[in-house]
This record gives sequence, C-alpha cells and structure tokens, in this order.
Amino acid sequence: MNKRRAGAQGEADARAFLVKKGAKILAMNWRRPTGEIDIIAQWKGTILFVEVKRRSSLRYGRPAEAVDRAKQSHILRTAALYLQENGLADAPVRFDVIEVLPGELRHIESAFDATGVF
Repeated sequence: MNKRRAGAQGEADARAFLVKKGAKILAMNWRRPTGEIDIIAQWKGTILFVEVKRRSSLRYGRPAEAVDRAKQSHILRTAALYLQENGLADAPVRFDVIEVLPGELRHIESAFDATGVF
C-alpha cells in the first residue's frame, strides 16, 4: 500500500472511531493557506480538531511525536480560521491526535493547546 493510500485509510479508521464514539464529523481534510486539519468533529458540545498520524511500525517512534510545535502552529492557525468562518469563535475546542498503527488506534485527547503559540 502506498503512503497516500495508507494515510487515507488511517483517516477513514479514525473517522469511524470518532463516529462510533458519538462524534459528528463536520469536515475532513479542511484546507486553507495556513494548513490542513485532517478531521473536524463535534462531540458533546466541543469542536475537535484532530490530526491523524499513521505509521507502519514504531521504528521511528510514536506517530504523535510527528506533531511538533510547527505542525501544532499550522493546526492552531487553521482551526482559528475554521471557527471564524463558521461563526464558532466562542465554541469550546480541543486539539486531539489519533495514532494509527497496525492493529492499534490510540486517541490522545487534548494532545496540545494554544498556550504560548500566538
């Protein structure tokens, strides 16, 4: 399986996981010049901005380790645009990471926040 197809499968698995949990998917692969957010969902009144990271093994570390400060900054700026464009500026938000490995899906809630970024 090539990387793009594997990544798309990881996002599909993450989406199914969130839906099974009761989340409503608002957008997938939402892009702006500031970056892309893999999944935007609403769960229990909170807007979730979810970065999905897939790896075929732990050889190079946990997938979530790839969500460094630079990636977080892009996600935060893009999330701010989504909230503004959709009239949700006052909505509670959370930034999650879903790791996808063979036979394992790990949801890291509140993986990072906006503290110190802006």
